[in-house]
Amino acid sequence: MIGHLKIRSPKKQLGALILCASPLLITVILNIVFTSNNPDVKVDLTKTSVASLKWTQVFTSVSFFFIPAFLFAVFTFRTKQFWFLGFRKPEKPYMLLLSAICALVALPSMFYLGQLNQQLPIAEHLRELEKAAGSTMETILKVNSPLDLIVNLLVVALVPAFCEEIFFRGAVQRVVIHLTKSPWAGIIFTGLLFSAMHFQFLGFIPRAGLGIVLGALYWYSGSLWSAIIAHFVINAVQVLAIYYSPRYVNENPHMPLLTALISLIAVCVIIWYIKSKSSITWSKVYDTDGLTPTNQFIA
Repeated sequence: MIGHLKIRSPKKQLGALILCASPLLITVILNIVFTSNNPDVKVDLTKTSVASLKWTQVFTSVSFFFIPAFLFAVFTFRTKQFWFLGFRKPEKPYMLLLSAICALVALPSMFYLGQLNQQLPIAEHLRELEKAAGSTMETILKVNSPLDLIVNLLVVALVPAFCEEIFFRGAVQRVVIHLTKSPWAGIIFTGLLFSAMHFQFLGFIPRAGLGIVLGALYWYSGSLWSAIIAHFVINAVQVLAIYYSPRYVNENPHMPLLTALISLIAVCVIIWYIKSKSSITWSKVYDTDGLTPTNQFIA
């Protein structure tokens, strides 16, 4: 029904999304300008409490990603805003488990892409900025008790996975797919944007690859929960890895090419299998005039 949409035009939806995300965009622009003009600026972590850093992490995720996506849904849809952002059951319940498995088997290929990314020519001041970011993350992930580890899993793994997926896959990917009328154009563009917005150039390629995988899991399963679970698994594995070996904050595990290829093939097989069991059709995605809450998916 047309009544579900306040804004029907994809271009106007994009405008609404940009407006909702304007605080994030302004912050990003100011950050680029500041770091470009002040490459030697460093944060004194000795004057910053670990608790404040963790609260900042949560605040950033909620204010920069969750709130803009929610406002976009409120402006765009008259009802069921979370449903339209992707919070619905997957095509098949086991797709959630397959998404978690896909995240795990993707790790070797992501690590290998990280190794390749490290070899790219990147300005020294950008490398220093990433080292500083690594130091901040190392401070956040410092563990003195089992409770600290649980808090880290919530703050660094769960909250960012939840908030970032709502924004990138739930809102951005949806709009770009509508604009381009191509699911994979939307998935790839959103994956690249997802990586770029993290401002970690030494990890741009693997994070972009991860974003594409997350977008495909969402698209073919019909549920944002698939992407959230996969994202959380990736984050949680990294938190646990750094807990046992802190050097992985600024270092990728070495991964042989053969292992990376097997990993990539496994990811493709899982996504293909989910696609083969999915009933997602073009009409379900773009038939907005006939849209009802019983439709499984509108990306």
